[in-house]
Amino acid sequence: MTQPETTGAGWHARTAEDAAREVETDVATGLKESEAVARRARFGPNTLPIAQKRSALSILVHQFRSLIVLLLVVAGGVAFALGDVMESVAILVVIVLNAVIGFVTEWKAASALEGLRKQAVPVARVMRDGVERQIDAMDLVPGDIVRLDAGDRVPADGRIAEAARLQVDEAALTGESLPVTKTADAVLDPLAALGDRSSMVYLGTAVTDGRGTVIVTATGAATEMGRIGKLIDEVSAQVTPLEAKLAQLNRVLLVLVLALCGFIVLTGWLRGNDLLPMIEVGISLAIAAVPEGLLAVTTITLALGMQRMARLNALVRRLPAVEALGSTTVICSDKTGTLTRNEMTVRAMQVGRRRIEVTGTGYAAQGDFRADDQRIDLTGKPDPADPLVLALRIGALCNDATVDRTGDGTTVLGDPTEAALIVAAEKAGLAPGVLCREYPRVREIPFNSESKWMLTVHRTPGGGMVAYAKGAPAAILTASVSVLDDRTTTPMSDEVRSAWTQTNNDLASGALRVLALAYKALSGEQTDDELGRNLTFVGFVGMIDPLRDGVQDTIATCRTAGIRTVMITGDQQVTAAEIARQLGIDVGPDGEPMRTTHARELDGLDEPGWQRVVKETAVFARVSPEHKLQIVKALQRHGHIVAMTGDGVNDAPALKAADIGIAMGVRGTDVAKAAADIVITDDNFATIVGAVEQGRVIVNNILRFLHYLFSCNFAELLTVFATIMLGWPLPLGVLQILWLNLVTDIFPALALALEPSAPDVMRRPPRDPKESLMTPRFGWLIVWQGALLAGCTLVTFKIGLRWYGSVGAGLQHAVTLAFMTLVLTQIFHVFSARSRTRSAFSAGLFSNLWLWGAVVMCLALQLAAVYTPFLREVLHTVPLTGADWGLVVAGALVPLAVIETVKAVQRAMAAPNRSSGR
Repeated sequence: MTQPETTGAGWHARTAEDAAREVETDVATGLKESEAVARRARFGPNTLPIAQKRSALSILVHQFRSLIVLLLVVAGGVAFALGDVMESVAILVVIVLNAVIGFVTEWKAASALEGLRKQAVPVARVMRDGVERQIDAMDLVPGDIVRLDAGDRVPADGRIAEAARLQVDEAALTGESLPVTKTADAVLDPLAALGDRSSMVYLGTAVTDGRGTVIVTATGAATEMGRIGKLIDEVSAQVTPLEAKLAQLNRVLLVLVLALCGFIVLTGWLRGNDLLPMIEVGISLAIAAVPEGLLAVTTITLALGMQRMARLNALVRRLPAVEALGSTTVICSDKTGTLTRNEMTVRAMQVGRRRIEVTGTGYAAQGDFRADDQRIDLTGKPDPADPLVLALRIGALCNDATVDRTGDGTTVLGDPTEAALIVAAEKAGLAPGVLCREYPRVREIPFNSESKWMLTVHRTPGGGMVAYAKGAPAAILTASVSVLDDRTTTPMSDEVRSAWTQTNNDLASGALRVLALAYKALSGEQTDDELGRNLTFVGFVGMIDPLRDGVQDTIATCRTAGIRTVMITGDQQVTAAEIARQLGIDVGPDGEPMRTTHARELDGLDEPGWQRVVKETAVFARVSPEHKLQIVKALQRHGHIVAMTGDGVNDAPALKAADIGIAMGVRGTDVAKAAADIVITDDNFATIVGAVEQGRVIVNNILRFLHYLFSCNFAELLTVFATIMLGWPLPLGVLQILWLNLVTDIFPALALALEPSAPDVMRRPPRDPKESLMTPRFGWLIVWQGALLAGCTLVTFKIGLRWYGSVGAGLQHAVTLAFMTLVLTQIFHVFSARSRTRSAFSAGLFSNLWLWGAVVMCLALQLAAVYTPFLREVLHTVPLTGADWGLVVAGALVPLAVIETVKAVQRAMAAPNRSSGR
């Protein structure tokens, strides 16, 4: 066989005679095994590796953990050098625990993703050495002869050599809802769009009907799917807003830590202190400056959000994706299988003068027939002569599809359009099996692209013969010489044909796919040409791929939340525009009409042109994978945080390029899932509403515990720093600071991550993606509240020094007072940190029981720290007296009272602008 040298446009344009000549000589023998091995060595295996995104948050976790471990190692070494073996061993234990926690966390994350990375190896039936055999699809090479039957997945790109009623579902590549009829006839236009190449089949698509023989023209990276794979690999993974902001915060903290260490050590040494003790002091300040709990709580918060998402039928593949979705300003959605069900459904019928609406969606056999708002009663045994029953019978019998309900679900074999006709008949009580027994098929003329109709001949219950036909409206109307009106037949005049043509246009304008139905009573043998003439026209049936349940409400909720929805589809422009109208996508945020843009308008656009188009367009129709990618990037350059939903291979590059990629889990391809951040396991677009809300709740909760952690850590830092500058003894030891940061801080901060959603969370605009986590206003809030906590601690420490002295056991007693005061101020401060404006004593005081549990746990730990001999020895504390506790509690309550008074004043001054969620 001549080895194929070109693929795609070149191969689909080759003449049918070329392909037939090659198959005529080699279809019986196929490639020799030795030749296949040689070609495999040249072309490589038929595999499509897809690059995976790596979370920037995991990189930050490693950086912070490495810094903390380094500081702990140095602190442990200094403690050992100073002779404090107990402190050195305790620090070593903390290092081991840090490593174990990090390992377990990453191992669990890797295990959760392992299932998504596994992909089944497809098989193919090929001719090798004159024998048909089944091999792994990865072993195919160009030139192989592959056999395809209904239900097969196409294992490689190929030129069709033989086809018998071959239909292929190419939705994964093109976004088209309906299967494409394939023939061996060449498509001579070398620039034909992918969906118009009827002489080619492509890797990853599915055969829905018929059979065919295909010459493999491309495998692996050379296929159309491989070309998309290259686009995916070329797209760099987007850093989510949270990752970018944490990275910025990480850099600031690293500089701050190094500066503080150097400054304190240098200052203390110049003032005459010994070098080693000052190094330990500098490290203690560095540990205070680095919020060890920040990334732990951030990761846990996102993981908890991931669990909530899983309960909402969404699988989060990257933790920061939950937060990123909450910051989304634009959702770019595919149409087929995402906004629609990808299940053709009969919605309307025109039989005679009656317009009949059909209820029900999908392949469920439940629904009614209604005319003039009145239900048509079809219970009992339907009248065979009723024109509606006749139309349904034609659709069900002139049909090669099968709707199988024997298993757990519903399985459709064959054309979804024909399946919709069967389901419509079932809604009227016409069981397909009974119809086939009463009207057995004796002859068939298959659908072809020239006649544009299909015809079957049946024996009637009375012993006669009848032909049933369905097809394109224009073709059936042309072949009809009469029309059924009620129960009488009248001639088909030009005026009547024109009226029915207008009816067809009316149905099509509602985004319906229209088929015409006709019949012919037979009195003798007729040729195929004779059967296709002199038909009696019965009517039209209009079908649609229905909208998913709840999609309109989802899009309305997104609009209320300040999120714009854009439809990006490979479907026809008129159909996409009508779907957008039904969904309300074609209206902008200010009520202005939005455009529907065809792909041909996108070619050759410059940057200003792209900016104008993405601003004005709500629907992009007939787009290619490259167009989808360009649209996403143009929106990002416009300042948007873009979420992209999709299920096909053609969506994968845009899914990866988007700030947040959302793949459909049931109908989604493995390539789309691998490129996405979130997989919707129920394929329900409405699930995204829950994802957006969870994302926004998490953003608010992250800000809450940032407020809490930073103000508490600043209080620790300021307390130690102030005592050094004032010449006082150190109020906290290294292990006490570690106890604060790794134990006492984390539990309240984690409880803040479980704060419930604010009532108006989906009635606010998205958080400005350009806004830093640490805004000047937020920074000032942390500074003055941290200074307040530190001030109360310093006052308590000073009183303790006066009561008990500044050396020996007296200093240890004063340090214990400062330690306990700082802990209690932080525990009480968590209630103020729940909201920047709401009172800590509002009606929602007990809405977060986890917070109360954390407070009780921290109090118990602190009591153990001063009353348990082992912890007293490790932390260098002493038991406190009643007077001591009075001093500690008073010092801890002052910050709570001051902060709540300030919030009350602010609410009184700016009540109309207060936010219940911040």
